[in-house]
Amino acid sequence: MAMTNVRVGSAVALGAVLLFSLGCGPGPQREADDFMETYDQLLLQVYPVVGEAYWKSSTDVTEQHVGERIGAEKAMAAISGNPWVIETAKRLLDQREGLDDITQRQLRSVLHSAAEYPGTIPDVVADRVAEEAAQSAILDSFEFCAQRDGERCVDPVTPNQIDEVLVRSRDEVERRKIWEVSKQTGPALKQGIGRLRDLRNRVAQEMGYESFFALQVDDYGMTVDEMMAMMERFNNDLRPLYEQLHTWVKHELAQRFGQPVPDRIPAHWIGNRWAQAWPGLTEGIDLDTLLADKDAEWVVRQAETFYTSLGMPPLPESFYEKSDLYPLPAGSERRKNTHASAWHLDLRKDVRSLMSVQNNWRWFETSHHELGHVYYYLAYSGADVPVTLRGGANRAFHEAVGDLIGIAARQPAYLKEIGLLEQDAEIDEVSWLMDEALDQAVVFIPFSAGTMSFFERDLYEGGLTIDEFNARWWEHAGRFQGIAPPETRGEEYCDACTKTHITDDPAQYYDYAIAFVIKYQLHTHIARNILKQDPRNCNYYGNKEVGEFLWNLLSLGATRDWREVLLEVTGSEVSTKPMLDYFEPLVEHLAQENAGRTIGW
Repeated sequence: MAMTNVRVGSAVALGAVLLFSLGCGPGPQREADDFMETYDQLLLQVYPVVGEAYWKSSTDVTEQHVGERIGAEKAMAAISGNPWVIETAKRLLDQREGLDDITQRQLRSVLHSAAEYPGTIPDVVADRVAEEAAQSAILDSFEFCAQRDGERCVDPVTPNQIDEVLVRSRDEVERRKIWEVSKQTGPALKQGIGRLRDLRNRVAQEMGYESFFALQVDDYGMTVDEMMAMMERFNNDLRPLYEQLHTWVKHELAQRFGQPVPDRIPAHWIGNRWAQAWPGLTEGIDLDTLLADKDAEWVVRQAETFYTSLGMPPLPESFYEKSDLYPLPAGSERRKNTHASAWHLDLRKDVRSLMSVQNNWRWFETSHHELGHVYYYLAYSGADVPVTLRGGANRAFHEAVGDLIGIAARQPAYLKEIGLLEQDAEIDEVSWLMDEALDQAVVFIPFSAGTMSFFERDLYEGGLTIDEFNARWWEHAGRFQGIAPPETRGEEYCDACTKTHITDDPAQYYDYAIAFVIKYQLHTHIARNILKQDPRNCNYYGNKEVGEFLWNLLSLGATRDWREVLLEVTGSEVSTKPMLDYFEPLVEHLAQENAGRTIGW
């Protein structure tokens, strides 16, 4: 996950703005150039201060650090949403015939950032900043507890331990208990999400958007209806394959737990807290064993070596000095966010990652993914990319690059080259693909393009009241994923709120669905047209041509329309076909496995 809380176009000093307030220059292009030059210079000064405040509040959650974050963001909000900045950017864009495309993109970035913190409603903006900081502090410092003695927790549980039980345990009672523990954050966050939804909508509406959801979708140059139609299309395209996987899985799990085959799969049967991935189901595929004799530092260093083998530069030494990469020691009083993320703190070379890496497969893939974000930051931080356009072609591209390397990290040829698989190891392609489909790919689409995206659409656009949150969440999980809670979950819970992105990256989860589709387009292009290898068993490692292709793509930043870029580099508009082609060998296999069974739910 890329850290996107601190917006790119979000700082300009009021005194400097007044330099332009008398108006007319020799022409709109010159005036816009002068405006953006000053804006960018000031942004580079202010951005690191705010970024550092966010970093401290996420890696060491204390009242002081939360307060520092609130103060830094309030100052930035007062500057970025200054009415004069908004008026000037709008006026210049009204003269777009006299502006080049790059300048228009920069000005739109300024306005998009201003929409997050419009200075015309300072009290609302201040309330939003404070509420978001408070919510993040609850989330980041939350202590999961398996057993309490009154108010005291006598059996604290870490997120890594929750994940381990859900992947490994064959005891349904134990699984249900730990799944319920994983939902403990929901009630603590529910009221705050209701307040935040209203505040976020209010700032977006101040700038002419229907909702906060519409503001975020606008980053793609799309309307809400267009985005949701794309999400429906993704779900419909993948539905036949997903239904076959769903049917196979519920029969396997019913047998494993000695239960009747259900219609919808009980959520605690699945090895992920939100059923967004279904690990640990493929017999003979236990990728954790590949890392058993490695340590956590090796996992991160190997991820870096993957990128340098392609001809990309080594990470700055400051990456290792300033990042927070490993789990906190047992008994540590420090609290940190446990969701993996990558950070670009100064829009130049200060790149970091926040993780809790262990020597298992999930963190091996996650490390490759997060460094994908980091190398994206480094690639577009050159002088050729204006400061306000130092971002992905869209937000999904950032995720797609990390996910693309996740695919590359799973390839048997790569694992053999770096010694994690024996050279003569025989791979059952169908089992290997089944594991990938269940753990990282096909089953993720109904969660990302379905449950999450439609819940957030309803949250911000649909007038969803706070006493409807949990029912709507499970309605969507049932419809899109075929998943149900162990028993009815009332409105005393907020199972949607347990997902980090509801608080920290709101109204953007379709990013991940688009990223998953794009990554298979990019991967298929690389495998077939650069490597000339089978997309299901190819090896990027050490190939400088692949590195050059990726670096050239990443170096564009947000200087061009994402649809044009995708069409240019892959020859196709956004399409699920490469993803479906990749998993085509599963179709016949699953049809045989599910013969005589009722398909779907």
